[in-house]
Amino acid sequence: MSMQRPFAESAEQNKDPILAVLREWFRAPGSVLEIGSGTGQHAVHFAAALPHLEWQASDVAAHAAGIEAWRVSAGLPNLRPVRVLDVATGPWPDEVFDYAYTANTAHIMHWPEVLAMLAGVGQVLRGGGLFAMYGPFAISGRHTAASNAGFDAALRRSNPGMGVRDLDQLHEAARDCALELVDRIVMPVNNLTLIWRRRD
Repeated sequence: MSMQRPFAESAEQNKDPILAVLREWFRAPGSVLEIGSGTGQHAVHFAAALPHLEWQASDVAAHAAGIEAWRVSAGLPNLRPVRVLDVATGPWPDEVFDYAYTANTAHIMHWPEVLAMLAGVGQVLRGGGLFAMYGPFAISGRHTAASNAGFDAALRRSNPGMGVRDLDQLHEAARDCALELVDRIVMPVNNLTLIWRRRD
C-alpha cells in the first residue's frame, strides 16, 4: 500500500516565488542537494520545472517516506531517491554538488544544527557553487516585520532552541565555512532568499 503524499500549504504558496529565484541563480546544468525537503513538494516542483538540474532531496528519516511518495508519483528522471540526512549527525554525501537549497529550516533547527548545516554545505559544494536559503530572517537584531517578531516569539515559547535567525550571525558563521553572501532577495510575506557562494 503506497503512502499518502504529505502536504504543506506554505510549500504550495511559496514554490513559485522561490522557483523564480532558482531560475535566476541555478542556471547552469548541475546537481542540487536540497536540505530539509519536508513534504517533498518543493523537490518535485523544482525538478519538474528545472530539468537541467539533477535534484537530490534529503531530510531526517521520519520524513523520508513522504518525500518518496511524492517522488514516485512524479516519476521525474532528474529527481533522485530521497537521502536520509540529519545535518548534525550526518552522514553527509561524499559527492560534490553544484548547488544546495533549503527552505524554512534555519528557524526550526537549533543554532548548533544551523552551524552544522552551514559546515556541511561548505563541505559538499564545489568551489563557486551556490547555496540558496529561504525563510524569515532578522537583520542586525531587528525583525523585518511585526509578523516575524510574533512568529519568533511563538517559536521560542514552543522550543527555546528555535527562533528566527539573524542575518549578521549567519553571515559570520557562514564565512567560517567558506560561504560568502552574494545576494539577499526580498520575497513575499516578509521572507528572504539568501544566496551564498562557496569560495574557490
